Amino acid sequence: MATVSVAVYVGVGARRGVPAAEVLALVERALAEAGAAGLRPSALVTVEAKASEAGLLEAAARLGVPLRSYGADALSRVAVPASSAAVLAAVGTPAVAEAAALLAAGPGGVLAVGKRKSARATCAVAYGPA
Repeated sequence: MATVSVAVYVGVGARRGVPAAEVLALVERALAEAGAAGLRPSALVTVEAKASEAGLLEAAARLGVPLRSYGADALSRVAVPASSAAVLAAVGTPAVAEAAALLAAGPGGVLAVGKRKSARATCAVAYGPA
């Protein structure tokens, strides 16, 4: 019997100045909803425009995972269930969290938890092949 290995990717979007604690609490909640509570994701993933955001970098470091980013053009080509005109105006793509998670998960990736929000962040969880 073959063993299937699955990777967990967490897409994150954030407003400027978001604290790492807020990002981590949101990620923890989304992972629990995805049935992956206690698992360390393979990466946090965001749009390039937010890749230097201190709260996202600190959250990734505290989780012990890389913060990966994609350009707005790549993210805008990913079909997602939720999009936002405000996000499009701010960073050039109508979705960050869901699109980033799905793009990182690769072909065949599955959105496990759609966009969840806190006061200054969003996140989504996708599963993909490890």
